[in-house]
Amino acid sequence: MTQPFARDRFTWLAYLMLGYFAYLEAVLGPAMPFLKDDLHLEYWEAGLHSSAVALGVMINGIAAAWIVNRWGRRITFWAGGAGMAAGVLLLVWGRSLWITIPGAFIMGLWGGFLLITIQAALSDRHGQHRMVAIAEANVIASIATMFAPMLTGNLERFGFGWRGALYVMVFVWGTLLLMFWREPFPESEPISDANREAARRPLPPVFWAYLAALLLVVALEWCMILWAADFLNKVVDFSKEDASSLITLFFLAMVIGRFAGSRLARTMRSDALLAVAIGVTAVGFPIFWLSPLPALNVLGLFLCGLGVANLYPIGVSLALSIVPKQATTATAILSVGVSSAIMIVPQLLAAAADAVGIRTAYGLVVIIIVCGSGLMVFANRLATRHNLTAET
Repeated sequence: MTQPFARDRFTWLAYLMLGYFAYLEAVLGPAMPFLKDDLHLEYWEAGLHSSAVALGVMINGIAAAWIVNRWGRRITFWAGGAGMAAGVLLLVWGRSLWITIPGAFIMGLWGGFLLITIQAALSDRHGQHRMVAIAEANVIASIATMFAPMLTGNLERFGFGWRGALYVMVFVWGTLLLMFWREPFPESEPISDANREAARRPLPPVFWAYLAALLLVVALEWCMILWAADFLNKVVDFSKEDASSLITLFFLAMVIGRFAGSRLARTMRSDALLAVAIGVTAVGFPIFWLSPLPALNVLGLFLCGLGVANLYPIGVSLALSIVPKQATTATAILSVGVSSAIMIVPQLLAAAADAVGIRTAYGLVVIIIVCGSGLMVFANRLATRHNLTAET
């Protein structure tokens, strides 16, 4: 008999800490116009901060499975949160790239532990309901990211400074540590001798197909998060404060999209939900990119966020459902792959923006949408063809 989905105390902790992680990644985008001006940076120099975060997560992912198995999920989880807070302090205190970029790198290096332990632990805790749990976790993450541009723009507008938007998260981490420090974590189930050989088998081709799709899906999301505020400032002619604050609409759309997706995931086939998400993204981005009217640019930004919202959580949940007995290893590989996409693709867009302007450079996103959507559909069909579905 199928057990109902239930959220326990650990589930809420995982949701909130994924929000902490997502906020600190997302805040770099709305902070970018202010950081560029404060440190007198070119696009490619400012983009090194997001690349540093991604490089840290990627390096973490290479050794994370071994470290998690050695330290246990609970210690790894809290150490990751502490390290991320330390990186934040370097970023906000730094007044040169020699300090701010290492701070961003430390954020990613230690934050990777959070991402890996949260996804793997939720997958193990909720089993057949893992897609619902991961979808709900991403709703909370999207709500958290929505506050990043809101706080960044408004704290700067009212004279407190954009850096206050990062200090807030150091306080949040300390509060959660005090509230949940003793909470036990679901560890990986011991593998029996009969299943040990199966658990060590190479991950199947369909898993790698999902990974390839996720690389482009995440690249699309981060090209919007990191550079949409600058696009609204330089091309649409909003002030920096207004452009930064308007990115709230992108994150609000992701909240709405992921909340709807978490509800629909209970009754709707993943391939149908995926098709809807791809369609909305394909409609929204050209409106954002090409419209001559500011109101339509903003509408396109919202629609793009609405569509992008479910591409990543659907992809992750489907990839993990293929290899449920290798959740920690698979999550670490996903982390490495996704981080490489975040590190490389938005930086390519930044380099193109320095050469031809931010508007022309955003044409790269059209290619990403077409290729990423095609790969996601291909991976889903490959899984169906080989009858590889989530554990039931």
